[in-house]
Amino acid sequence: MKLQQIRNATVIIDYAGKRFLVDPMLSPKGAFPAFPGTVNDHLSNPLVELPIPMEEVVDVDAVIVTHTHEDHWDETATRQIPKNKPLFAQNERDAEAIRAAGFTDVRLLGDDVEFEGVTLTKTAGQHGSDAIMASPAGELLGEVCGVVFRHPREKTAYLAGDTVWNQHVADSLAQYQPGIAILNAGDARIPNLGSIIMGKEDVYAVHKAAPQATLIATHMESVNHATLSRAELRAFAAEKGMAEQLLVPEDGETCVL
Repeated sequence: MKLQQIRNATVIIDYAGKRFLVDPMLSPKGAFPAFPGTVNDHLSNPLVELPIPMEEVVDVDAVIVTHTHEDHWDETATRQIPKNKPLFAQNERDAEAIRAAGFTDVRLLGDDVEFEGVTLTKTAGQHGSDAIMASPAGELLGEVCGVVFRHPREKTAYLAGDTVWNQHVADSLAQYQPGIAILNAGDARIPNLGSIIMGKEDVYAVHKAAPQATLIATHMESVNHATLSRAELRAFAAEKGMAEQLLVPEDGETCVL
């Protein structure tokens, strides 16, 4: 298995001979406004350019969209990804939106969906604390998902998606016992409400719950509301004694797992 960090939550996962593009945010630097009501909303997104050519990003076997927020599925992705590419969505609402953009092979994630020998299983997540989800922001944050990848020749890989540490994550770790856990760990924040994806303490909670897993931190240093830097996360991992279990790739970097 290989994982290439592209930018933000956009990664390419090479798994059992298949290439999956996850959560493509493909716009040029500064192409769309900050998310209103979040921290640093004077900045435009994305904060950085793509690290590799577009043709390399879209040269994959299938695409997975965990949810359709603009930093996971943007207008440039709808133009640059071939319309006949197999694409997996979390629910029928997202699938309909993707079909409306012209995509012809849109499939739903669920329990043990097969793609050319790879088993994809949808997992639950929560895009913020219970208090955030109960606030007016919760409706905008909406439903999200993660994905478990399985194949007899590979370690089980769990991509948690846009979620904070909670019972959904704990249950997925306990059920699937992944060898790899991919975590959106940039600690994106809404002022006065808190984190809407994992921060460093959430990453540590995952490590304690799944000490056997190699953790990979993504969704960092690319959008206005991300507050946790790679340097801070690496220092925290060293302090907590989990540096050897945590990979924090730079944009464009490939992890061989």
